[in-house]
Amino acid sequence: MNDCCAHPSPDRTPPKTAVCPRNGHSYAGVAMRTVLHQVRQPWTRDLTKQAYYFCDDPDCDVVYFGDDQSLLMRDDLRNTVGQKSKAPGKTLCYCFDIDTTALLTREAERQARAFVIEQTKHANCDCEIRNPSGRCCLKSFPKD
Repeated sequence: MNDCCAHPSPDRTPPKTAVCPRNGHSYAGVAMRTVLHQVRQPWTRDLTKQAYYFCDDPDCDVVYFGDDQSLLMRDDLRNTVGQKSKAPGKTLCYCFDIDTTALLTREAERQARAFVIEQTKHANCDCEIRNPSGRCCLKSFPKD
């Protein structure tokens, strides 16, 4: 077997999405920087330089999976992943500590959303390392 098939070439651009080995659904890629900041004791793990993907399915214990089919589970992370939680009080915005209990009224929801939008415009958030998905939280807010 040719070694080029064993590991992705550093010159190869990884696919933007991949299928979770546990639930069979497709998920978006996440930066290595995100994974390193979310995983408990990353220095004790063999986190190879490869593409990782974020599984947000609340019924699946996998949080990140790699090109090599490696898995990082809920218990491997430093914090609870709000996107995977069905519990009341789950985190929506990791940068500004906004959870679902803070959005009990329409007005509170409107204020929180406006605040996050304003802070995002001024680059005062750090979603890539704070949010397990590596993305802005605004899509996690309840829809009008």
